[in-house]
Amino acid sequence: MNWLPFELNPQMPIEGQDLKEHLIEKYGISEQQSVQNREMISQRGKEVGFDFNFSQHMRMINSFDLHRLLAWAKEQGKQHELQMALFSAHFTANQPLNEHATLIKIVDSLDLDVAEAKNILDSDAYAEQVRAEQKLSMEKGISSVPTFIINNKYSIAGGQTADTFKQVLTEITQEV
Repeated sequence: MNWLPFELNPQMPIEGQDLKEHLIEKYGISEQQSVQNREMISQRGKEVGFDFNFSQHMRMINSFDLHRLLAWAKEQGKQHELQMALFSAHFTANQPLNEHATLIKIVDSLDLDVAEAKNILDSDAYAEQVRAEQKLSMEKGISSVPTFIINNKYSIAGGQTADTFKQVLTEITQEV
């Protein structure tokens, strides 16, 4: 498995924005529609064993530093572990991923080199690589997350149900 960088909000300031406010502004939806969308996402997460815990205090953040750490963790053979830890920290534990101290605790929990992670966060290390990978994804037509690329040929975009994945994967294997 390979995780590619994609920023939903590359212009987002480091302090982020209230999640509910952000979703209403970005998508032009009502507060009720925002609540319904989060309930749907929570239900789909439960179906595959992931707990979304949308709180009133959640923030949408700029994820560029996370992507830089993920590029580094890939070299250490721990990209997937870091990605899943970041997902859990943000969506389940409501931890502030825009704070370096939080990121360092997560890195430490995975036995990755804390000093190296601090150096990355305090520099522009991996910035060029992340930007190049983002550009490549956009050139391939990826415009939303999640987008799953299978065999470098097929894609599944959006937060689809487990049944949708089963159906698409069945169709792909029948083509092969």
